[in-house]
Parts: sequence; C-alpha cells; structure tokens
Amino acid sequence: MILYLETSCLVKLYVREEGSESVAKNVETAKVIATSIVAYAEARAAFARKFREKGLSPAPYKAVKKALDTDWPRFFVLNLNPLTAKSAGDLAEKHALRGFDALHLASALSLCPVTGDAPLYFATADTRLRNAARLKGLEPV
Repeated sequence: MILYLETSCLVKLYVREEGSESVAKNVETAKVIATSIVAYAEARAAFARKFREKGLSPAPYKAVKKALDTDWPRFFVLNLNPLTAKSAGDLAEKHALRGFDALHLASALSLCPVTGDAPLYFATADTRLRNAARLKGLEPV
C-alpha cells in the first residue's frame, strides 16, 4: 500500500489530535509514505501555531520539530513542477479547493501512473479534499 499524507494527517503523526491513532495505524501498514514538499513548511507552521497558542510547551515543540526532521528523509517527497501546479489550479477551480489542498491532490495524482498494482490511499482530515480525492479515483483513509 502507498499512503499519501496531506499535511493535516502528517501533523497527526507528531501532535496528538483526533484521528492520530488512525493515521499512525495507516502509516504502520504502508509500504511507501508519500507527501508533497509543501507539507514540510505547512507542518512546521502548524507546530509553530500550536506553540504560540500554548497547545505545545517548549520541550514538546522542540521534540516534534526534531521528529519531523528525523522522519522527513524516510518519506517519498514529491517536488512541485509546472505540470503539477497547473493540475492543482484546475483541481482548485473544479472542486473549490484551497491552493495547498489542490497541490496535495495534484501531487498524489501524479503518483498514479507509476504505482502499478499497488493501491494508493489518500489521507486527509479535510472533508472537501477527501471528496475531491474520491472523485478523482483515490481511496481516502
């Protein structure tokens, strides 16, 4: 199984939130964990917001940043390119997605031609993005 993690689910690996256990279980069973290069900056921004809003104290904040940096090389990270950006623009328009959500969906869809028989699952906590992924043929988890 190939699992694409959109940022909302990536963050759940490091910060205990509703759905964290489910995401961790899916990550354990995946052969490959993929995400977009934009997920790193988005995750760090989410951690910083939680720290500013007192959801993380200094030691756990430092720990989640270190854990992400340790794990990052293990992810199959998809870089952005003009074709992915154009696809994301089309997806944003068609499915009323925010920009980064559309980039995640376009990135995941770019994997489809190379996955062969391996199932590709798309993990997101966003309902609109999950529905768009389903409409595009991805299996949401």
